[in-house]
Amino acid sequence: MDIHEQSIRLASALLVGALVGIERGWSLRDQKAGTRVAGVRTFSLLGLLGGLAGLLATTGQKFVGGTIIAATVAILVVAYARQLRAKRDATTAVTSILIVAVGFIAGSGTVGIALALAAAIVLILALRIRAHRFVERLSEADVTAFARFAVIALGVFPFLPDRAIGPYDAWNPTRLWWVVVIVTGLSFAGYIANRAFGVRYGTVATAVIGGAYSSTAVTQSLAQRIAANAGDCAAAAGIALASAVMYLRVIVLVAIIANRLFVPFVTLILPALAVQALGGLWLYRKAEVEDRAVPSRNPIALLPALGFVAFIALAAVAAQWTQIRYGGEGVVVLLFVMGIMDVDASIVTAGGLSASVISAELAALAIGGTVVANMALKIGVTLVYARSGGRAAAVTLLASTLVLAATLALSWLSMS
Repeated sequence: MDIHEQSIRLASALLVGALVGIERGWSLRDQKAGTRVAGVRTFSLLGLLGGLAGLLATTGQKFVGGTIIAATVAILVVAYARQLRAKRDATTAVTSILIVAVGFIAGSGTVGIALALAAAIVLILALRIRAHRFVERLSEADVTAFARFAVIALGVFPFLPDRAIGPYDAWNPTRLWWVVVIVTGLSFAGYIANRAFGVRYGTVATAVIGGAYSSTAVTQSLAQRIAANAGDCAAAAGIALASAVMYLRVIVLVAIIANRLFVPFVTLILPALAVQALGGLWLYRKAEVEDRAVPSRNPIALLPALGFVAFIALAAVAAQWTQIRYGGEGVVVLLFVMGIMDVDASIVTAGGLSASVISAELAALAIGGTVVANMALKIGVTLVYARSGGRAAAVTLLASTLVLAATLALSWLSMS
């Protein structure tokens, strides 16, 4: 290792300490001179000490580097002991030890991660007041919802196998649980958005953003909320607008992935898009004057999400069986069955087929059929989960579905 590399490591460690020292010095500026254990100079030196220990550890002097770290931490513990007893605030003490560790990382050669950690530490420290205010506004329901989602997303997801299992190797546990994370995550995001922006605006924002990824998951989440809050017009508008976004998304995907189908597909899909957008806007205006819904008391309901995943798992088996049973002769059937579970997957499949296998017009019809199947699924999900409260949303979905089915039928007759 040349002197240039060593200088970069030590300079980075010094910078890490200085960045945090500036924030700590500003935050503790009202304390009397001489009462602060650590300021800009001390934090800069702590970062440099950590960097020197890391540099020595990577040059074969691990014992010396470890001794420096141990001695520094011991001094910090003694220095902060009285302050911890008096003020019961361990932030600066913990930050001091953390800066030694980050400086060690910089001295060991991982400069980029060390600087990123320093930036994150400064941000966390700078947001102290806002973070405290945010925590003070939390209710018991908020904390419970956050804990549930943390278990779903972080406590289970990392330990699932990422491989094909089950009948026809149709199930991937990681991907199936990812659906649970999406459904519950959208529900949690909608709950937070409602708290931040109000029921109507929060619901619509969640629906539009979520619809760009999975309108089916949005439909399930909002239908569940309608069942819990009868007459939730904002959720009904969200279901309709999420499907309008879905129509736009499939147009963009066809343009990118299967561009030879673009013209015939857009011709088929635009009337349905217009009807769905008008239906969503109608429900949105209705929510503006009539909606009195409140955010769900239970934003993370796991059992409905698991039921939704079970259905998707069955659809995956059906798609695999169709592919094995019909082979190349059942391309249209395969695309249709896949569309029940995932419209995007059918678009990707169609984009990989040459004109000799299927014409652009017929492939566009097949993808249009997958959209009809997916819309029919969302109508069923809406009525099953929201029951009578989801009729208005189901009507808008049905209207655009019927329009799309009519354009598909006319196109099919013109090809015959």
